[in-house]
Amino acid sequence: MKRDFHAPGRSAVYAANGMAATSMPQATLAALDILRSGGNALDAAIAACAVLGVVEPQSTGIGGDCFCLYVPAGSGKVIALNGSGRAPMGATPEALRAAGLTAMVPTSAHSVTVPGAISAWETLNKAHGRKSLEEILAPAIRYAEEGFFLSGRVASDWESSAGKLAKHPGAAKHFLKNGAAYALGDKFTNPALGATMRAIGKHGAKAFYEGAIAADMVATLRAAGGTHTEADFARGARVAEFVDPISRAWRGMEIFQCPPNGSGLLVLMILGMIEKLGTAEQGFLSPERFHRHIEAARLAYRDRDAFLADPSQVEVPLAKLLSENYITDLAKLIGDDKAMAEMPEAGHADWQKHKDTVYLSVVDRDGNACSFINSLFEGFGSGIYAEKAGVMLQNRGFGFRLQEGHPNCIAPDKRPMHTIIPGMVMKNGEAIMPYGVMGGHYQPMGQTLFLANHFEYGLDVQESLDAPRLFPTGGKVQVERGIPASVIDRLNRLGHEVALIDKPHGGGQAILIDRAKGCLVGGSDPRKDGCAMGY
Repeated sequence: MKRDFHAPGRSAVYAANGMAATSMPQATLAALDILRSGGNALDAAIAACAVLGVVEPQSTGIGGDCFCLYVPAGSGKVIALNGSGRAPMGATPEALRAAGLTAMVPTSAHSVTVPGAISAWETLNKAHGRKSLEEILAPAIRYAEEGFFLSGRVASDWESSAGKLAKHPGAAKHFLKNGAAYALGDKFTNPALGATMRAIGKHGAKAFYEGAIAADMVATLRAAGGTHTEADFARGARVAEFVDPISRAWRGMEIFQCPPNGSGLLVLMILGMIEKLGTAEQGFLSPERFHRHIEAARLAYRDRDAFLADPSQVEVPLAKLLSENYITDLAKLIGDDKAMAEMPEAGHADWQKHKDTVYLSVVDRDGNACSFINSLFEGFGSGIYAEKAGVMLQNRGFGFRLQEGHPNCIAPDKRPMHTIIPGMVMKNGEAIMPYGVMGGHYQPMGQTLFLANHFEYGLDVQESLDAPRLFPTGGKVQVERGIPASVIDRLNRLGHEVALIDKPHGGGQAILIDRAKGCLVGGSDPRKDGCAMGY
């Protein structure tokens, strides 16, 4: 499919030696600088992510969590890291109900899990990095101390979060100006964050999880009603762990994801269903294609809400959910003539009875491929800001339930159901594409739309990210403005309740490793402010 150069948009990026695709230009440039100075893809990914935590603070930061898929050149092996934090030891359902909660609240200190990102960065750096954390974090420190100017999407998201930032005095003081959000073109600095990253660069993760920095985060959370202790944070230094990835064969390739508590299994389930339903003859923008994808996603998300949790504390029926028989039976529930008015009970394919982020890709000249994702969850996380440490704290615990007996009910030292999922495509034992689509709960839907756009419908990497998106959630199908009116009309007549959304779905990055031509092909989502660049 050739690009129409009369239409707005941009071409995919081609390069020979190394490439980075991130959601901000500053981060992409930082990654390339690391690559060109001898660092590998993982060094560059951490550097880019650290910069994003400064210049895209609504999406990510050192107060968040991290997952990574990494393929060392020539190894044929996908390495998976889970860097998601755990709830404090005081986080029992009884304690939260005693505090007056009947459900998890996104701006409550009880929704703050101990951040896992710094544990993840150090673990990855020690195992696979070439450069020191001190050198890797230097670009981010410079932006924190010297400042940056807000770009379009960052300013828009900041404005949307002004109400949340006003709820907490530390956040209001530092992230609002005269009571209003920082605006497009405004300069923002965070010297306290720069100092914290300097300490991490010199002394490692211990500087974040113990001592004065941890004490400030704990004091801030306690003042906001949390149960967190310095012992909870000290345990967090060791939370990141290498895990066995999960995968599925799809269209002659192998798609890899991190296992639960991440929601990557939904990607594999949706891909399995749409493959069994076949390619829509009318093309990637057709009602037929979207209808099948919506129905497959509804079934996969149904099972997520029932079963996805921390496998160290509850049993997740992973083998069943990914089994060929189960996915085949789910696909049989999907008909082209109408939407399912009701679905079988979760875990069943019949009617018998027995719920914000940055993503980046980096490939270096040696062929190491890194798929990296780091998040505060919702915009500015919990909105709770530790002033002395310069750390905005995530609200990943909002993914827990308070429902007793539910696999994802909050409990001490438990990881919540997680939405952030890096993806990796392998073929013939080699990495051919680190990719991801950010956007909270949207991510499995976004990843599968992107993969099908490229590998099934023939769009190039950039076009596959550009293409309009939709998402079934809350009983409706949320569509972007790029979905044609005729498609919306047909989806409504099939029984979907379609609703336009204000902000677009997610934002993605991908790098295709074209081994036949010997080049790298990068794309970066226009829904964000970033770019793909190579050398």
